[in-house]
Amino acid sequence: MYQEFTDEQRRLLLNLSQYYAAYIDAERERHRTSDFPLHWKTVSGRDYLYEIIDSRGNAKSKGPRSSKTEALHQAWHDAKLRGDNARTLLVEIGRMYRAMRLGSISGEAAAILREADRRELLGNSLIVVGTNAMPAYEVEAQHRIGTGLDETQVFDMAWIGHLTFAGTAPSPHSGDPFWRMLKAVDSTYTVNTERNFQARNAKAYEVELLVAPSRVASMGKTDKPVPMPLPEQEWLLNGRFVDHVICARDGSAARIVAPDPRWFALHKLWMSDQEKRTALKRPKDRKQGLRLLDSIARHMPHYALDDTFAAELPDELRRYFDDWRQNSGATPPPPPAW
Repeated sequence: MYQEFTDEQRRLLLNLSQYYAAYIDAERERHRTSDFPLHWKTVSGRDYLYEIIDSRGNAKSKGPRSSKTEALHQAWHDAKLRGDNARTLLVEIGRMYRAMRLGSISGEAAAILREADRRELLGNSLIVVGTNAMPAYEVEAQHRIGTGLDETQVFDMAWIGHLTFAGTAPSPHSGDPFWRMLKAVDSTYTVNTERNFQARNAKAYEVELLVAPSRVASMGKTDKPVPMPLPEQEWLLNGRFVDHVICARDGSAARIVAPDPRWFALHKLWMSDQEKRTALKRPKDRKQGLRLLDSIARHMPHYALDDTFAAELPDELRRYFDDWRQNSGATPPPPPAW
């Protein structure tokens, strides 16, 4: 069931992380400079810097040639060159990644994650909370956890706000950052009028936005979709997030920031018993939760499954943890010898 990563797979994942970091840094710099290509245009014998804002050639002037516009033009093209070079390396890595059959996500989910990362929303305001988190847990464990348990056609993300200081409330976002990010990925996304926490694109790919009650106030008042606050989402804010770069089934790279695997696994087991949960999803929830707990116990010792952790659990989750520990034979490690 659990397949340990080979040295070759580990090397590939290290290179993937390095190339992706170079790519996203370049993309962020380009985004800060301009969202559109920058080119010079001569008008009445004088050079002007223009943003090419669409495929029809419509453009907006950034001003005449000067030290300021020359620096802007140079910064944009330098960032584009670095990003293009890193993207070339990522394409080759993506081919090898697929050949090695490492855990992957859909191309649609990867595109959303890259755009969220480019806008510096990923890990700051958004995390992955559904099945798409599983490949990141596999990288953390350096083991395959279970083929087929990372397959899904719905992409679940949670809004977590942005904590400015430890212990303070999330600072509010203005406008609609999630919706603008989603539309930048695919302009065909529309809100499902029957489930207004969900958006669909023209290919019927679904994106759901979730939120814990404590994070609602940090959302933009006009943002879409509009998630229903779910108390159980509070559990997924606990512990230490997992943060890894993986590849999609189309070979493209993406970064996943996901909840602490212990809390995610127990949340999945709790979901498997909820009548409100679609009956077809509940068996998969249970398998994911149990296999992930087993993997944590075997391959993620830095995420302790001990009495200290158990003491943090609410009653709703404690019984799942106790059942797993009893049935798996897992016992907390002995206290250190002094």
